[in-house]
Amino acid sequence: MSQSFPDVDRPALDLDGLSDAVCAPLGPYRRLELVESTGSTNADLAAKAAADKVGWSDLSVLTAEEQTAGRGRLDREWTAPARSSVIVSILLRPHNRAGMPLPTQSYGWCSLVAALALAEALGDHAKLEATVKWPNDVLVNGKKISGILAQMVTYPDGTPPAVVVGTGLNVTLAAEELPVPTATSVALEKGATTDRTVLLMSYLRIFAQRYRQFCDVNGKADAEWPDGTSLLSRLSAAMSTLGQQVRAELPGGAEIVGEAVGLDSYGALRVRSADGTEHVVAAGDVVHLRPDEGS
Repeated sequence: MSQSFPDVDRPALDLDGLSDAVCAPLGPYRRLELVESTGSTNADLAAKAAADKVGWSDLSVLTAEEQTAGRGRLDREWTAPARSSVIVSILLRPHNRAGMPLPTQSYGWCSLVAALALAEALGDHAKLEATVKWPNDVLVNGKKISGILAQMVTYPDGTPPAVVVGTGLNVTLAAEELPVPTATSVALEKGATTDRTVLLMSYLRIFAQRYRQFCDVNGKADAEWPDGTSLLSRLSAAMSTLGQQVRAELPGGAEIVGEAVGLDSYGALRVRSADGTEHVVAAGDVVHLRPDEGS
């Protein structure tokens, strides 16, 4: 039975409250801008990062009340009604504590850092049990509540590349507003809060913490953090994909079927087929990753 919310309240984001909470001097973010409507926060932030390296530094944020031409992985369209979602892009210029840039090979983990942070934020404030689906989705009860897309920004002068990580979280969407039947929203899952300001604030805080921990170990996912965990161990606990029989559909109609057994050092998925052969599937190579119903 579909659910609709005819009297749903969709208030504006509290920009002042967000800025005070997450931006310097009290928070880790350097800059936070809010626009009423845009085609794509990722495209906008990537353009700003390319044009102004100083003004748009590490941990700068662009968020929007409405996105009209958003794109997900493999250029899939993503749009939502105004003020129904958290739409945010974060600019990263990854470096360790000594100020040295991280190797670009580690950048593949950035979208998974974001997915982990969002799953934790949904647990903290919405009281929803969220899981990460490789390579870039967050699920609740097996349905997609969020998609994440990372893109690189390169510079012709040899400046280390930047990364823009975009996140779209369905908050007050009703069933008939969902982009696909396999999606869901915080409201549909009866989350403890649908306050987008609270959800965005929590996500940004947790993301900054996880990102800093990741950078402090030079982008090595299996390196131990001060709390005894690592990015890899936290993701392994949060990722619904691992241990599943999966079917990875590749361009040209090829596919790999087997058990998702782990992630490699670059964040690619390791899939072991029935004959024991282990395959490595990179996020950029897979068209769809689905549970294998024939297993």
